Amino acid sequence: MNLLARRFRTASLRSQLMALTGVLLAISVLVTTLVAVSVLRDSLVANIDDELRASIPTVAPVLTSALQGEVNTPVSNSGFLLDADGNVIATARSGSGNSAQQSTPDLEGMTLDYVRAHEGEARTVGSVGSSERKWRIVSAKLTMFDMSVVVAQPLDRTTAIISGVGLLTFSFGLATLLAAMTVGWVMVTRAFQPLRQVEATAARIADGDLSQRMEGYNPQTEIGQLSASLNAMLGHIEDAFDARTRSETKLRRFVADASHELRTPLVTIRGYSELYRHGALQTPEDVGKAMDRIESESKRMTQLVEDLLMLARLDERRVATNRHVDLLHLAYDAASDAHATAPDRAVVVRGLEDSTPEAAWVHGDESKLRQVVANLLTNALRYTPAGTPLELAVGLEPSVDGTFTSVLQVRDHGPGIHGQDAERVFERFYRADSSRTRETGGTGLGLSIVAAVIEQHDGTVKLSETNGGGATFTVRIPHSAPVDHASEDS
Repeated sequence: MNLLARRFRTASLRSQLMALTGVLLAISVLVTTLVAVSVLRDSLVANIDDELRASIPTVAPVLTSALQGEVNTPVSNSGFLLDADGNVIATARSGSGNSAQQSTPDLEGMTLDYVRAHEGEARTVGSVGSSERKWRIVSAKLTMFDMSVVVAQPLDRTTAIISGVGLLTFSFGLATLLAAMTVGWVMVTRAFQPLRQVEATAARIADGDLSQRMEGYNPQTEIGQLSASLNAMLGHIEDAFDARTRSETKLRRFVADASHELRTPLVTIRGYSELYRHGALQTPEDVGKAMDRIESESKRMTQLVEDLLMLARLDERRVATNRHVDLLHLAYDAASDAHATAPDRAVVVRGLEDSTPEAAWVHGDESKLRQVVANLLTNALRYTPAGTPLELAVGLEPSVDGTFTSVLQVRDHGPGIHGQDAERVFERFYRADSSRTRETGGTGLGLSIVAAVIEQHDGTVKLSETNGGGATFTVRIPHSAPVDHASEDS
């Protein structure tokens, strides 16, 4: 039994389904045969019982006449006249009688007291000298004598009919079972064919081909729904693998660039330190120049580390303390700072369409948003020729759904950024000229920080070309006007 259970569990799903179907059909055939035979037997036996009860009034006079010595008259059913002790004292046979019919039912125990207690009841008994032949008998007490009469009929014909019907029903059920199993095997095989194709596709996917898809199935069927779910899952997995690959590539490039950027100032600091230690710096001027370079590279390395920490915190998406901030106010502050650090530059604050600037409120981290404006303005100051004017444009843009977007633009009129440089300008450490960052004192992370901060505020930042030449950085953040400017803080 355990062996069969183990084989069943290790068999294919198709084999398990067919085995279960076969067992259920076999049980159905068996139950149907038993029920049919039982119902037929009960019906035939009930007819015999009714016939025996109806024949008692005609058999009893024949038996009493035979007791008085009169001529025995043939009867429809065999009859037996019994005394009070159950002994047969007269017999009336049905028909002409043959060897089979001349056999006698076993009437042992049919005393008068038993007949009185079970008068009119039918029962099945065997034959005298034969355990195979069965009789159906009904007994009754004679009215005028202390004797009883028993009428009997052999069950040979009934048994033959029941055996024939049972064999026919079972044979038909067995043929139906075999036909159903054959048709079922063919249909299940055809129904499982799509699953085999799904299995083959899944095997190719397991081998690493994530571009495989399940196609050509009716979405209303279970196979179609399974295919749609698998395709959606594969799409997510493929996207996840692509994202992981891109992330790993960016991480490796980021680590390499960070290592390179940190190594450069460290080499400079180490070089000047060794010169000083070996006494190569003879004059105070040489020493001062070396200390200035060490200090400059230290500041640059410190700024680089701070920018890296800033990007790491932004990547973690830590919960910040946000409040309502006016981008126009940040623009005026940045312009004032630019006038102080670069008095030769003209920095103008205006509206988006060269009109009067208007308030552009957003809900966010004020310190980070200030850094965004400062980084964009510093980037424009560094990489445009001296004397190039700069513009800060602030205002609102209406959306299709009736809402507004707060917009801040930093425009310059320098050489601009074009081609591949424009596409990768927000990547960390990316720069068109490998020496540009060191010459200008930058870390190569300013625009990356801008992009990360704006993304954290559910906004966007894009680079476009300024009318007349130059670069324009446009920041868009969902507009959020405060209820009370004086006390709003969240």
